[in-house]
Order: sequence, then C-alpha cells, then structure tokens
Amino acid sequence: MMRTSKLGLDFNKVDKAKKLAGNIADEVQKFVENYTTVSVERTLCRLVGIDGVDKNDVPLPNVIVDMLHNEGAVGQGVLYYLGNAIKETNLSPQEIAEKVSEGMLDLTKLPSHSLSEIKKVIMPLVEESVEKIKVNVAKRDDYIKNIGEGKKPYLYVIVATGNIYEDVVQAEAAARQGADVIAVIRTTGQSLLDFVPYGATTEGFGGTFATQENFRIMRKALDEVGEEVGKYIRLCNYCSGLCMPEIAAMGAFERLDVMLNDALYGILFRDINMQRTMIDQYFSRIINSFAGVIINTGEDNYLTTADAFEQAHTVLASDFINEQLAVLAGMPEEQMGLGHAFEMDPELENGFLYELAQAQMLREIFPKATPKYMPPTKFMTGNIFKGQIQNALFNEISIWTGQGIQLLGMITEAVHTPFMSDRYLAIENAQYIFKNMKNIGDEVEFKQDGIIQQRAKQVVDDAYQLLSEIEKEGLFDAIEKGIFADIKRPKNGGKGLAGVVAKTENYFNPFINLMKGEQK
Repeated sequence: MMRTSKLGLDFNKVDKAKKLAGNIADEVQKFVENYTTVSVERTLCRLVGIDGVDKNDVPLPNVIVDMLHNEGAVGQGVLYYLGNAIKETNLSPQEIAEKVSEGMLDLTKLPSHSLSEIKKVIMPLVEESVEKIKVNVAKRDDYIKNIGEGKKPYLYVIVATGNIYEDVVQAEAAARQGADVIAVIRTTGQSLLDFVPYGATTEGFGGTFATQENFRIMRKALDEVGEEVGKYIRLCNYCSGLCMPEIAAMGAFERLDVMLNDALYGILFRDINMQRTMIDQYFSRIINSFAGVIINTGEDNYLTTADAFEQAHTVLASDFINEQLAVLAGMPEEQMGLGHAFEMDPELENGFLYELAQAQMLREIFPKATPKYMPPTKFMTGNIFKGQIQNALFNEISIWTGQGIQLLGMITEAVHTPFMSDRYLAIENAQYIFKNMKNIGDEVEFKQDGIIQQRAKQVVDDAYQLLSEIEKEGLFDAIEKGIFADIKRPKNGGKGLAGVVAKTENYFNPFINLMKGEQK
C-alpha cells in the first residue's frame, strides 16, 4: 500500500528503524523465554482462582510463591506444584493456598504425579479463567455497540484522592463533564511493593492503592454513570512496577480498559531491575492484549529528566522498541497507546512548530496505534492564565494530528491535585478546540522542506541512528549507558532481581499460548 506523508518522511527509513527495533526486541525475548519471576508465578496463582490474604494480611499468592521460592522451587513453575497438589489432595487452588498459609501443607513434599496428569487437572482451571476474561471483553464490546463511546482523541483525566470512594465521586463528576477515560492514579510508591494490597482502601498518598476490589468499585460506578450519560467510560490504572502482570490479571478480571504498561519506565524511573521488568512486561502484555486493554507506554517521562528538544529522538526510538515488544506479546496495533508529550520549554522559538512536527510524525509512523499524548507539566507554573494557553496549544496539536488519547492538562498542575472545577475547565478547553478545529488536519499542508518537515526528518534520522547503536550492543547494555532519559541503570542492580528465576524442565504456562491464540 502506498503511504503518503505530509512531512515528506522516508518510509523506507521508518521500515528499517522498525526492523532494527524488532531485532532489539527479539534479542530481549531470547532472554525472557528462559526465565520466570515471582510476580509472573503469583499472577498464575490469581488466574487459577487464588485470592485473599492470610491472618497477617499477606496475599495468598505471595504465600504460595514465597514458600516455593524459599525452597528454590519456583523454576519448576507454580502451576506444576498446584496441579500436583490438586491431583494428590483433590482440593481447589484456593483451599490449597489456605492450607499452605496455615502451615498444614508443603507443596514441595507431596508425592509427585506425572506432568500429563498435572496438566490434565490444571487445564480446566486455565480455560475457566480465560473464559471469564472473554466474557468481560464481550461485555465491553456490547456496551460500546449499544451506548457508544467518545470520539478520539479520548478525553483522559485523572482522579487521585487516595480514597476509592472519594475517587468515585470525582470520577462520576468528570464523566458527566465529558471525560472519556478516567485514570485512577496509584498511590506513591506502590510500584515498589512486591505484593498487591487487598480490599477497598481509603488512605493513599498522591493517589489510591491499585487493588482488585478498588477496580471493581470504580468499574461499577463508571458503568452506571456511562449508562446515565449515554457513552462507555473507560477505566485506566497502572500495571507497571514489581507486580506488573498480577495487576494486569486483576484488571482483566474487573474489565479495565487502559493500563500504564511500559517496558522501560520502571527501570529508569523506579530503579526496578531490567531483567525482572522485561520478563514481567511480556506476560502482562499478553494478558492486556487478550483482555482488549489499551496499554500506555511511558516515553513522555523521559522528557521530565532530559531536554524535550534535544532528546526527542529517544522518545521515538523507545516507541519503536515498545511497539515491537508488544507485537511479540500478540498485541494489535490499535491497543498500543505509544507515549509522547508536549514538553518543550515555552520560551523556545518556534516550539509549537517542533511539537506539531513530532506529533504528526508519530501519527504517520504508527497510523493504527492509539497514541497517548501527554500535556505540558515540566514548565507549568502557578500562573494559571499562562497554563491555560499552554494547554490550549497542546489541545490544538492533538486535534490537528489525530492523537488517540489526550491526557488533559490542568491549569493547577504546579499548584495542587486537581479540583473538580479544574477538570471541568480542562475538558471545556479541549471540547472547544476539538470542535472548532476538527478538520484542520485535513485542510492544512506543510511547506516542503520547511521548519516542520525538517524537524520531523531530523528526529527520524536521529532515532534510526540510536536504534542502530542499541542493536549493536543490546538493550540491556544501552540502558546501562544511560541511553534513555539520561538515566543509567545496572543490569544486575535495582529492585526485584532476586525474584528472577531460570525455568526448569517441567515448567509450563498454558496461558501464553491460549491468550495469544496459538495451539494448546
């Protein structure tokens, strides 16, 4: 198919860049295939029905996997031990977990059954879990078919009170004001917890704990308000961090629609070990893909620590890599919410033109994706009048270039957590501009070899060069050298490395093939 470019992009170079990124992702995947992590194994516990906490409030998936980890047995896979225990005791996974938590059962001391017998008792539980997620996907599709949804760019706003019940009040107000996506910001530091808290929570700092019960409470509220306003309201949360695949599974069970799910963010900005992250992101993306969840990648964050003009090519290079890692997880392009941001210094001459060039560039390079465009934050001040203008310029570029998800800028970004009135002003700003400039992208062409075209070509050239360098040395070594966001992370350092375990001969995870649509 003939591709045209308003920017005069060299699509041969774009294709070569994608090939380089594919080679980089393939090299990562070779590593990933040989290892599991404690969080992947806890995810499998949850997927086959283990939930709840013990008398010390330790989640039962942690109880099971920690016991196996302490015995050096995680490499065999939790499904092997659970299946063996089911065959031996005729108990359910939940009953087995409860007995383990009470010290009445040691999974590693039971008589061993054959792998075929173990798989035979596990597979009905796997298929039941997969079916449950399929029902959620069908329910979302049914909602969208019958009551509709907002037009793209989806208007995306955040709630962040720390109390799930107060979050619901704020989310319902935002939905009635016109929001299409509600993101429940996660409490500060949860990405570093190696367990998922249990139950409804009312105390968080800078956000609300991501728990399955909190997901359920917010999903129910948004369904109700969606029926009231006549459009499906999407729910977003975070499955980044040390519990990435677990939270993806919980979101799949509770019908979340959008998940922050980046391959590099946790490494760079939370100092989570890169080996752990790469293994976890693969399974989490398989789950998100199967559940119809749009993932948001975190490239915009690079520009909070690196200069947005000088380092734009690192954002594009990371988008290329994130796309290819998502492809390996079986994810459709439409579910790839690749990240970028309007983060240049407002004092930069012609900054708007450069931002416009980059937003159009991303749209042309990833035409089927649902890119998430992030608002100005780094250079926002307490001057709310200037902030309103910055957000207006950001909204203009979004409608002009046809972004997928628009995280609305708040005039009080540098002042306080948004009030409901702040969100209303942000939604009003976007709706006004989106309506008045709806078809500007169809009407306006760019000057040949002008500032906009030259900027886009330069960013592509620099991203291609960077990908060439990363392909030669490998992604892990490139991250060690600080190639992204000017942040260096060691391959054998960071949080969570102790939870990375080599798979042994009897290891199996049937969810991967089932969810990717392959043969059992």
